[in-house]
Amino acid sequence: MSNNEELVYEFESGNEVLAERYALCVERLQGIEKEHLADEKYDKYFHFVKDFLLMVDENYRFIREGLFEKASLEELKERNRKLYEDILPENYDKSYGNPSVAVAEFGGEYGRLLSSLYYELRGLITAAYKESVFELTVGFELFLEVYGVFLSADAGKNLPSYEDVRKILYWFGSDYAQEFRQHGFGEMVDSDRNFVRDIVLSADLSDLRYLYRFGEYITDNEIKTAEHLNGLSDEDIDKLATTFTEGYRIGFEMTGKDITIKKTAGIYYNIGFERMVKKAIANFEAIDLKSTIMLDSNTIFSMTSSTGRGGLVGAIPNKQFDYDHKEDVALFLDSNFVTRKLEAGKAAGEMYKAKARLYGGPAVIEVFGEIPFSPKTNEDAVKLSAAQQKMLSDYRVQNSLLMNKYIINKERSFTIIAFPVPDIGEKFREIFDETVRINTLDYKLYQRIQQTIIDALDEAQYVEVKGMGDNHTDMKVMLHELKDKAKETNFENCVADVNIPVGEVFTSPVLTGTEGVLHVTGVYLDGLFYKNLELKFKDGRITEYSCSNFDTAEEGRKYIGDNILFNHKTLPIGEFAIGTNTTAYVVARKYDIADKLPILIAEKTGPHFAVGDTCYSYEEDTMTYNPDGKAIIARDNECSIKRKTEPDKAYFGCHTDITIPYDELGGIKAVRPDGSSITIIENGRFVLPGTEELNKPMDEA
Repeated sequence: MSNNEELVYEFESGNEVLAERYALCVERLQGIEKEHLADEKYDKYFHFVKDFLLMVDENYRFIREGLFEKASLEELKERNRKLYEDILPENYDKSYGNPSVAVAEFGGEYGRLLSSLYYELRGLITAAYKESVFELTVGFELFLEVYGVFLSADAGKNLPSYEDVRKILYWFGSDYAQEFRQHGFGEMVDSDRNFVRDIVLSADLSDLRYLYRFGEYITDNEIKTAEHLNGLSDEDIDKLATTFTEGYRIGFEMTGKDITIKKTAGIYYNIGFERMVKKAIANFEAIDLKSTIMLDSNTIFSMTSSTGRGGLVGAIPNKQFDYDHKEDVALFLDSNFVTRKLEAGKAAGEMYKAKARLYGGPAVIEVFGEIPFSPKTNEDAVKLSAAQQKMLSDYRVQNSLLMNKYIINKERSFTIIAFPVPDIGEKFREIFDETVRINTLDYKLYQRIQQTIIDALDEAQYVEVKGMGDNHTDMKVMLHELKDKAKETNFENCVADVNIPVGEVFTSPVLTGTEGVLHVTGVYLDGLFYKNLELKFKDGRITEYSCSNFDTAEEGRKYIGDNILFNHKTLPIGEFAIGTNTTAYVVARKYDIADKLPILIAEKTGPHFAVGDTCYSYEEDTMTYNPDGKAIIARDNECSIKRKTEPDKAYFGCHTDITIPYDELGGIKAVRPDGSSITIIENGRFVLPGTEELNKPMDEA
C-alpha cells in the first residue's frame, strides 16, 4: 500500500476527518521504512515499533474487509501468535516491553519511557479487532509525535530532552482522558454498543475460529474450555447458565432491591465460556435485562488498583509484563493529572447518566487453575513515589465516590461464579464437574445450618480465631451490640446468590478492640501468591505486615503494600466470616488444587478476614434482612460511619479476602460478655451441635 487512495477507511460513525487522519498515520508509518536515525539503537526501536503498528493496521484491514470469515483456523492462530509473540515469557528477555531491556539499551529515563510507550501501543491490538478507528488513530499519532521529536533532534545529531518526550505522553493521557473514559463507561452501561455480545450471539460457537475474533491472546486454555462446553448437553449448559443468572436475580431479591427498575446487566467472563454466556444472555433477556460485555485494553493511564481487567478477558500473554508496568502512571501522576481524570469520570457519568441508573451491576464468571504466578521484582520498572502513592489512593477513593453517584450501590447488585480452566491439570473434566456440583449445592440445607452458627455468634461479645500447626493466627474480633436479639443479628446468612457457591456467614466487625495476628502459610490473592502472609492488627487496623516471598523483608512489605493495602498506610478489617463449604474444601484436597482456588471458593473453606471497605460499603443505610426475618445491624464500622461527615475518609476502594483453611484452623469460639464461650470449630472440624452435617464431606474423604 503506497498512497492515500489505498488507505480509505470508513469510520463507524461516518467521521471522514478521523478516517483521513488514520490514513495519513498509516502512510507516515510506511514512510519511516526509508528513514534512519543516526543513533542505531533508537533507530532500531522506532523501526521495530513501526513494524508492530503496521501489523496492527494489517489486522484491522483484515477484519474491516471481511477476510476473517474466509480465513482458516490455522491462519487465525498464526496471526494471533505474531501479534503477541514479542512479550511472551520465552521472548521477554529481548523485548522492549521489558523495562530492564529498555533501560539497558537507552538508560534509565529514556528506557522506562520508551518501554511504557510500547506497552501503551500494544493495547491497540484489541482496538483493531473492535474496528475502533479513534483508538487506532490517536495511538498511531502518539507514536508518530514521539518519533518526530527524535527525528528533529537527530538532524542536529542530538537527542530530544527527556522532559519533551515525557510531556507528549503526559498530554496524550490528559487530552484524551475524557474520550477514553466515556468510551469505557459507555461500553459498560450502554447495551446498544456491544462488540463482544454481538459476536457471542451471532457466531457459530462450534466453529472455534470465533475465539480469535476478539483480538485477545488465545491459548490451549481457551480452546479446550470452548471444546469442553461444546461437548456438554443443552441441559447441562442450561444448568450452568441458570445457576449464574438466578444468583444475580436472587441477589436483588435477598437484599430487597427492585430488579425491575434495571435494564442492563454487565457480563464479565474469560474467553471460552461463550456457550454458557449465550444462554445467560437469553436468561437475562427473559427478565427484561439486556447484557453488556466490555473489552478493555491495558493502558498505562488507567489508575486502577490492580493489573486485572474487566469485561471480556483472554489469556494473559505474560503476567510479569503487566506487573512490570502496573505503576507506569508514575511517569505522569501529579495533582493536575488527578484532577483531569476525575473531570473525565464526571463527564462520562453525565453523558451516560440515564443509562447508568438502569445498570444492574456485574455478573462475573471467574476462572481458576491457571499456572501459578509469583512476580519477580524488576528494579528497572517505574515506581510510584510515596507522594504519588498517597495521591493515587486518594484518587481511587474520590473516583469510587464519584461513580456511586451514577451507578448507585444501594440500588444495584451482582453475582460471581467460578470454573476451572484446562491448565489445572489432566483431571480438568473431573474438576469441572466437581465445581458444577459445588456451585449447585442445596442452599436450603446450608441456610439452616448457617442459621445455627449465627444464633451462637449472636450470643457473643467477641470471637476468638486461632490457628494450629504452622499457622500462628490469634485474632480477637469484636462484634456490635444487639439491642433486641429477637429482631436483630450481626451476621448475614449467605446462600448461593451474589457469591456462588453457597457457604458462609459474615459480618462487619467493630474495629475498637479487634486485634491480633492473621497468618496464612500460603495464599493466592488476585492472582498473586503470598508465602507466610502475616498481618498484625490493633483496633481493627493493620499495624505491621510481612511475607517471605522475597530475599528481603523490605521487598515483602512493598509487595503487600502495593497489592493488598493498595498504597494506603493502613487498612481496617471490613469483614469477618466463617466459611462452611466443606465440600469445596475436600474437592480442593482431593485434586491438590487448594492453592489454585479463586477467593470466591476459597473464602468458603474456612474463616476469612477482608481488609479494606466493609461488605456493605455504600449501602450502609439500606436495611438488610436474613431469611429468618432478623435485621442485619452490623453494616458500619468506625471508618465507614465517617461517610456522613468526612466521606473521603470512609472508603478505601478495595476489599481483599484472606482465608485460613480448615487444616490450619485450631478453633473458633464465640465469647459471651460474662466470659463463657461457645465453640464452633475445633481442630478444623465443626463441633457446634446442629452443624455436624458439615463434617460429612471430610469424613467421607
